[in-house]
This record gives sequence, C-alpha cells and structure tokens, in this order.
Amino acid sequence: MAKFNKSAAEGAVVGQWDLSSGGEKFDAEKVRKREKTKYIIKNVLVYLFLTVCAVLAFLPFYWMIISSLKVEEEFRESVPTFFPHTFQWKNYWMIFHQVTSESSTNATFGRILANTLIVGLLSTFLGLVIIVITAYAFARMEFKGKNLLFAVMLATMMIPGELFTASNYITVAKAGMTDSYVVLILPFLVSVYYIYLLRNNFMQIPNSLYQAAKIDGLSDLGYLIKVMIPLTAPTLISITLLRFIGTWNSYIWPRLVNTQPWQMITNWVTGGFVDRVQPDGFVLYPEGAGSAYGTMPLDTLKMAAVCMVSLPLLILFIFCRKYIMRGVSKSGTKG
Repeated sequence: MAKFNKSAAEGAVVGQWDLSSGGEKFDAEKVRKREKTKYIIKNVLVYLFLTVCAVLAFLPFYWMIISSLKVEEEFRESVPTFFPHTFQWKNYWMIFHQVTSESSTNATFGRILANTLIVGLLSTFLGLVIIVITAYAFARMEFKGKNLLFAVMLATMMIPGELFTASNYITVAKAGMTDSYVVLILPFLVSVYYIYLLRNNFMQIPNSLYQAAKIDGLSDLGYLIKVMIPLTAPTLISITLLRFIGTWNSYIWPRLVNTQPWQMITNWVTGGFVDRVQPDGFVLYPEGAGSAYGTMPLDTLKMAAVCMVSLPLLILFIFCRKYIMRGVSKSGTKG
C-alpha cells in the first residue's frame, strides 16, 4: 500500500507523490508535458498528411487552369512550366466562337450550353416529381404487393447501367427519337436509388402527423405537399443537385443517340477546337505563333472549355455541399 508522509503531501502541490517505501516518485507535470507533446506531434503529422493529400488532389485542377491561360507553343513544350510565361486570356473568348471538327454543322458553345440547360432543368424537374410521388406511395400508401414490388425495384440496382445502353439505343432508334431532347430526358427519369433514399426519409416522419392531417380533412396530395415535402427539404435539395450534376456530366448516352448539334456540354468539350479566327476577323495565332501546328486542335482552348464547364459544378458544390451531406446522412438514419 502506498505510504504517504508529510513530504509526499507537500510534493503533491508540484505533482510529486511518494508511492512506495523505496521513495519512488511520480512526476505528474512531466507526464502531462509528455502527453501534450505526443498530442501536438500527432496532430502535426495528421494535418501534414491531409495537407499533402489536398495539394495532390488540387494539382490536376491547378494544371487545368494554368494550361488554359498559356499560349499553344508554351503548352506543347517538352519541359512543362508550372506558371504561364504569358497569360493568354483570349483563350476564353475564343471558345465561344469554336465549331467542333466532328460535324459540318455549327455546333457552337452557345447551342450546346442551351441543350445542356434545357435537358438538365427538364430532366431534374420531371424526375423529381416522379421520385417524390413514387417514394410517397411506397412509404405511406397501402396496396397489394407493395413490398414485393419495392424489392424487385431495388434488385434492379444490382444490374449495371451499361447493360441497358444497347437495348435503349435500339428502342429509341426504331422509334425515330434520335436528335431530340426527348431521347436525352425520357430514358432516365426514374432513379431507383433516389426513390429509395427519399422513401427512407419519408418513413422517419411520425405516422401521427398523417392521422392528424386526415382528421383535419387534408388529402394525401395535400399532406405530401404541405407536410412531407417541407420536412424532407434537405434530402430533396440534395437529390435535385445530384440529378442536375449527373445530367450536366452526361457523356456516353448523348454522344450515342444524338449528332453534334443535339449533344451535351461534355461532348462539345471533346471536339476539335481548330478555329483560330473569329467571325470579326480576329486571329488568335498569327503567322509565327502557333501556325506550326497547322489545323491541329488547340489544347489550350480545350483546357479553357473544361474550366468553363467545371465552374458551374464547382459553384454548386461550394454553396450547396452542406445540403448534399445533410440530406444523404439524414436519409441513412432512422428515428
């Protein structure tokens, strides 16, 4: 048993205790300093590791931005430069007058941007209506075979989406729906994952609210609009943003079913970018500046186009990331 004497009691003030008859002492202050040092070193190493990871993750974006501001000759140098010698801001102005080399038609940036906005807004709105109604039916309404139908619907999530591409293309080609907005919107209005996500969110709402609403004479549609939708707003916002981002980034399907004037913004970015002269006669690369590459695509213009395409998504993520995280995390919990 530890032996405490007067000197041990006095040592307690400075953190020293006589713990045995042999006079061994425990220095609490020294232990605290050691633990504090370990804590600081651990945090420094963790944040250093996270900083390195952040720099590596940001490096491709930095390279994209500086490449969009270079002249073509500097971009094609054998030794890459990590900072432009000359800032070529005209690259961003030129992409508005580019015509892709894959088609003889005038598939300009404005036309393709309009396609993307029309398809994105219509697809998001119509898809959201279908998702809300379907999720409400599976969450609150009672009908025969509901659980079996929901299980079958979830089972389709295990089938890779690429398996539907060929069959969907054959269907729309036979129906003559290519080169239209309908073929970009109709096949992807239903999203099983988002229905499942919203259905879980709806089921967290107490059933007593539904019973009270029915007593007050509120219809199912009124209860959905006035009660359930406001209570699940974070999830609905996250679904809306994710659907719009998915449409904005769509690449394979628009390229497969539509020709160049009807394609999306990501398809346009992969175009030629060979035009060096604007309609008003402005020449981006006169003789001796980039002319050695002839009619080869200008990679600096491609980088500028990628920056402009990525900017709206970056803005959405910066201002709406908390809604995305809150909506997804809330849908994954119960109670």
